[in-house]
Amino acid sequence: MALFLKANWEDIIMANYEINPDILLPFLPNGVELDLFNNKCYVSLVGFMFKNTKIFNIPIPKFGTFEEINLRFYVIKRENNITKRGVVFINETIPYPIVAWVANKLYKEHYTVVPTKHTKQRFEDTQSIKFEWETEKKWHSIAVTSSNQSESMKKDSLEQFIFEHYFGYTKVNNYKTEEYKLQHPSWKTRKVIDHKIVCDFEDMYGKAFAVLNKTEPEGVFIADGSSVGIEWKRNKLKFE
Repeated sequence: MALFLKANWEDIIMANYEINPDILLPFLPNGVELDLFNNKCYVSLVGFMFKNTKIFNIPIPKFGTFEEINLRFYVIKRENNITKRGVVFINETIPYPIVAWVANKLYKEHYTVVPTKHTKQRFEDTQSIKFEWETEKKWHSIAVTSSNQSESMKKDSLEQFIFEHYFGYTKVNNYKTEEYKLQHPSWKTRKVIDHKIVCDFEDMYGKAFAVLNKTEPEGVFIADGSSVGIEWKRNKLKFE
C-alpha cells in the first residue's frame, strides 16, 4: 500500500485522563464506538517530535521537523468479525501553516497552527523532554522526566491500551467518516519518574473539556517512537 506520509515520531508523551463518555459523543464519527479500558473512557494529551517528514517519499525542506501536540480519544470499528482499534483527534497543533493546510485540505483533519518549541536534556540515568505551545500569549506545556532504559509494554496494561491503536478515524460530518491506517511497530517505553502538565484545556479545546483543568491524569507515559507511515488509501464511509 502506497504511503502518503512517512516520518519519525520520537519522545511520544501521553497524559491520559478519564472522562465522561457523554463529552465525546459530539466528536464521535459515525460507524465507530468508544473504546473503553476497564470500563473507563480516556482522552490523551499528546506531545511528540515529528521528524524527517516525507510526502510520497519526497522530503519536505525546512518544514519536515516540528513539534506536534494533540488531544485524542479511542474508538473501535467492528467489521465482519474483525475489531479495528483506532483514534479520533479533537485537535492537532503544529507550528507550520503549509503542513496544516495540506493535512486539512487532503484529509479533512483538524490541524491548527500556533508557535511551538521543545527542550530535551539527557543525563547519565535519566532524560527530560518538554513540549510547549502558545495560544493568546499564554504558553502551555507537557513535560516528562524518564529513565534512559527502554522496555516493552506490559500486556493488557493501560499503557498498552493507549499506544496500541493502528487506525485513525476522521469525522467529516454527521454522515461521512474517513478511515486510514498507521504503520509502525509496537513501541518501547521508558519509566516516567516525574511529569508536569500546564494546559488550559478549555482555552485549547473548548468548554466541553474544561473539566480536565481539574482532573489529574491516571497515567503519564512516554514511548521512544519509530518510523511511522500513514497509508494514502482512505476508506470513505457514508451513512444515511
